[in-house]
Amino acid sequence: MLEELFQHQAELNRRIGFDPAQMKVKFDPKLAGEWLNNYIMAAANELEELRNCMYWKHWCAEAKAGRRFEIHDLQNARVEVIDLLFFWISMAQSVGLDAADVVELYKQKLKVNHDRQTNNYSMGKKTEDDNKNIRLPRD
Repeated sequence: MLEELFQHQAELNRRIGFDPAQMKVKFDPKLAGEWLNNYIMAAANELEELRNCMYWKHWCAEAKAGRRFEIHDLQNARVEVIDLLFFWISMAQSVGLDAADVVELYKQKLKVNHDRQTNNYSMGKKTEDDNKNIRLPRD
């Protein structure tokens, strides 16, 4: 199913000028960075729109009444989450990942995250050393 979503997103991205298939054939770090930046900015905006589906302002009447984290627009919140998915897939494609790559890297990172929990994860002692071996077989 993830592969299908990546295919649909690639079609949409080609319509706006970014060809993920070409990025997989010949990775261009400058072009990748341009599109990644575009999608980061778009995703950041979608996060703000998602947050606006809640009474997040601590000074508003709803928050003061104990409803600060209540979702007041569930329909729109769901749409904003899907918008984030569009941009998340596009970001993955910008760095040359396809659906299979995402699954592979997810599994590796999941193991790291479980190991961190097993070893009493601490922000004060955290390094990124445990992420350095997360790689695709082709790299």
